[in-house]
Amino acid sequence: MTDGTPAPAASGTDAHRDGSPLPWRLRPGVAVTPLHNGLHLRGRRGSVTLEGSAALPRLWRLLEEPLRTGRLTGPLRQAEPGTALREAVDTVVGQLLEHDLLVAEPAGPAAGWLAASAKRPPTAAAVLAATRVEVVSGAPAGRPPYDRLGAAAPPPTPDDLAGAAGRALRRGGVTVAYAVTPALPDGLVLLRIAGGDGPPRAVAAGVHGGLGFVTAPGSPEQAAADARALSARLAAGTGASTAPHPRGAAAPPRSATAPASGPLPASFVPLLAAAAAQRLLCAAGGLPDPADEGDDHRLLPGLPAVLVAGARPPRAEYRNWLGPDRIDPDRRTPLEPAGSLAEALDRAVALGAEHIGTGPAPLPGALRQLPVPLASCDLPGGAVRTPRSETVVAGAPRLDLARLEAFCRAAELGLAGADPTVRYVVGANPDHAWGRALRRAAGPGAPGPVSGPLPEAVWLGHPQARHWWATLTQRLGVRARMEVIRLDRDREAYRAVVLADTGRPDPGPVPDPAAEPGSGLGWAVEATPGDAAAFAALTATAAVSAARQGAAVTDPCAPGGSAAPSAVAGARPAPWEDNRWTTGWLTEVAAREAALRGTLRTLTGLHDREALPAAPEAREFAALLRAFGFTVLAVGGDQR
Repeated sequence: MTDGTPAPAASGTDAHRDGSPLPWRLRPGVAVTPLHNGLHLRGRRGSVTLEGSAALPRLWRLLEEPLRTGRLTGPLRQAEPGTALREAVDTVVGQLLEHDLLVAEPAGPAAGWLAASAKRPPTAAAVLAATRVEVVSGAPAGRPPYDRLGAAAPPPTPDDLAGAAGRALRRGGVTVAYAVTPALPDGLVLLRIAGGDGPPRAVAAGVHGGLGFVTAPGSPEQAAADARALSARLAAGTGASTAPHPRGAAAPPRSATAPASGPLPASFVPLLAAAAAQRLLCAAGGLPDPADEGDDHRLLPGLPAVLVAGARPPRAEYRNWLGPDRIDPDRRTPLEPAGSLAEALDRAVALGAEHIGTGPAPLPGALRQLPVPLASCDLPGGAVRTPRSETVVAGAPRLDLARLEAFCRAAELGLAGADPTVRYVVGANPDHAWGRALRRAAGPGAPGPVSGPLPEAVWLGHPQARHWWATLTQRLGVRARMEVIRLDRDREAYRAVVLADTGRPDPGPVPDPAAEPGSGLGWAVEATPGDAAAFAALTATAAVSAARQGAAVTDPCAPGGSAAPSAVAGARPAPWEDNRWTTGWLTEVAAREAALRGTLRTLTGLHDREALPAAPEAREFAALLRAFGFTVLAVGGDQR
């Protein structure tokens, strides 16, 4: 009958058989949608769907008013124990209790809000009544009283934030005091709990141009540091487009999407102040943080979230964010490595959140997805740029793999330093990072093979190699040749390189030579000749396809099979999905990945050097990547 386990009949309706009102009532704000054979109820703290009988909507018409007023005894008198009606009433009330849609009525001025939000509203109301909050601003002395703002006041400015926050806090049932400190820049407001038995808690809010923010709850020092960093981020304007731009054209400035300044709508500052007050009141009263109550899959559990609001058009959403000053212990606890490809991409997107993001966001943009999936990613702020290295473009068997490769390569370029003996490698987890690092160490420019190129028949029989080679040379018409060589006489490791056939003219534009000498149009290092040839041909196809669309290609990314274990985690290929199918092929590659890493580690002598980037921006970016669960390696070795 429901989407959960039915509760026993004694869960609430049998509480008072003497006719006195029951202690439960429907939480304020609970909405009800009648269904053909049931009901759907949803509130701030839960939701439930009751199905199985066309009589449920009629039963709800009987119960709704008594449940909203807390007087269910009338319907209970009409429903004798043991009857079908009483059983239906007991089931409905039990499900509402189980899904936290009923509550005892609280006392105090914030009764409606607490009744909708708190687990035990009377207890929360008592805690808030004993709480004193200081509204601290950096406003100069002599400003008109905060409470002077009224309905007839002029459009609000950031300076009105303190007064609006104070009024919202008082409506929440706490005592409010105001303070001014020169340590806080003008335009920022800090709301902090003064005194009390628990640890000091605070949130901060600020407005810059047409944007505003509310920090996550934390210590006063953490909230103030986050507010200063967010204000600087909004002032710099970090919302940049990741769409590819024509070769040779300058990339759009990173502030291109920052809102224009101008008078704020009259409702903007009061709403932002109310959001800041709500977060602090929830922290003070033991209520769930508003950022945790929604079902936004873009928010990562375990990381703080800030509210980012836009005035034109009106918009507000929570986004994960970590500032450069991580004072509180919970800000210094990194996420565990991603367990799946989808989870890694969610983290990459969170790092590149609009307006406040510090990392690049990998997106397909306007790139055509045939004949190969393509994704582009801007270089992160602080990366060394050249006229042809504003954007990384990557291709892969699937778009999600292309997005991950583009993100990792762009992040690596953002960490690159002046020391040529150290190379920074980024991966979704340690195995992925080492797979990428070892492939590059064994790629073009590494010591020579044990023998000459293998015959074409050795690798062309692989279905994926045959497909991508035909796509490159026939569909795209590129004059090229493939060289596949064995890297060790006793171990299975092969390097494939696609080289332009200089003996005949190429019918279309091809990308510039990559940073690796001799890498040609594409290359790959894999455990079988067919896998190496397939990935090399795919890489070359992606590079040519991107170049013909005018994308500024940094270098032909070589995704290879390092992400295959994450790509097929939890997947169950159908019996017919052999290596002619992408999932079947990636499953085979994933099964060989661990052995290939061991072979390449022996061949290259690669090791982690525990080095940090020289530039402060790059060091902070590396720390941020690790905090979001990515692996950052500083690798070097003899590469024998």
